[in-house]
Amino acid sequence: MDEQLPPLLRAGIAHSYETYEELHEQKAARDVELKKYVQNNADCRRLMALEGIGHISALGLLVRLRGGDYDSGRNAAACIGLTPVQHSSGEKVRMGRIAKQQGSTLRSCLFLGARSVVCKLKHREPTTEKERWLKQLIGRRGIKCAAIALANKTVRTAVAMLRNGNDYQPQPLAANAA
Repeated sequence: MDEQLPPLLRAGIAHSYETYEELHEQKAARDVELKKYVQNNADCRRLMALEGIGHISALGLLVRLRGGDYDSGRNAAACIGLTPVQHSSGEKVRMGRIAKQQGSTLRSCLFLGARSVVCKLKHREPTTEKERWLKQLIGRRGIKCAAIALANKTVRTAVAMLRNGNDYQPQPLAANAA
């Protein structure tokens, strides 16, 4: 079959494959460096304790939240694209939908992490108050809405953690009273 391809095309394909392998190796090396940096950074380690946050999301949150002076967690979540768009004028407040177009790579990472948490929670019982809230939200609004709500709550929690220097401590479910 190789003889059916012209020599120039074979050389081009071979060169493209070599380039692909080099880029793949460079990406793997950068990923190892990124993981090492995140593990050595105390703020990133604290952020990774949040539900659905991996090393890429933790570093993205750290850069975004340290770089911007946000008055509140809601402002940070709005800048990332996790709150409804406002169409207000005068005294009329009109809340729109959550715009996907204004999102970023960080928004996508947060959504995907939250979506994985939501999908796993669907098939098991909640163990924390946040998981109980999330499970009820899944029942009322669905998986995607619950994932965006969790991502929004994650950003707000991250802002508070970075501002106060606290660790994340999920509140366990209280024992069911009869």
